[in-house]
Order: sequence, then C-alpha cells, then structure tokens
Amino acid sequence: QVQLVESGGGLVQAGGSLRLSCVASGSIFTINDMAWHRQAPGKERELVATITRGGSTKYADSVKGRFIISRDNGKNMAYLQMNSLKPEDTAVYYCAAYVFIRTSYTGMNYWGKGTLVTVSS
Repeated sequence: QVQLVESGGGLVQAGGSLRLSCVASGSIFTINDMAWHRQAPGKERELVATITRGGSTKYADSVKGRFIISRDNGKNMAYLQMNSLKPEDTAVYYCAAYVFIRTSYTGMNYWGKGTLVTVSS
C-alpha cells in the first residue's frame, strides 16, 4: 500500500558531499516522523537522523554538524544532506516513515530498500 524509494547514493571521496532523497507513495493519509538509518558492512543498522512532521530534528552523535535532515510534506519526501563525508559513513542508507494509510487511518512504520553510499579515503 505504501512504498518508500531512496535515491542519491554513490561513490564519493572523503570530505565530499551527497544528498539522499526518499519519496513515499501509495495510499497515504499523512506521514508522521521520517528517519534515515544506515547499516555498514558487518554492523547493525543504526539511526542517523529523524524529523517530525513539524520539522523538529535529532541526529546521531556521529553525524551531528555534518548531516542535515529535511522534508517536504507536500511531496511526501525526506532528504539527507551529507557533508564532510568520512570513510566510516560508508553504508546502505535506509529511509523510514511512520505512515497513516488513507483507507484505514491506521499507522505503521515503512522502510525503503536502501541506497548505497561509499566514501573512499
């Protein structure tokens, strides 16, 4: 009923920047919190940043001051601007969103399939 699709990943040198995008589509009534998570090879998935519908944000300590999460409620999109990238930022980045479905007005968390970010040293 709801799909999340990430884009914008790729290969970048250390110190560079990338901007990830996430678009939600389907039978959407409204979207509450949106978030970016990441999973590096051999590691558990970790929360990178969250944003409420009203625009309040939180970040993992490892990305504070370097990453910026934003969203466009009208387009059902979230973004992650990643600056000063480090090799340790290499991971698959996943978008997540708490979505209320139009048909039933029930909410649940949905995930995208991820986009790979590789930072070379």
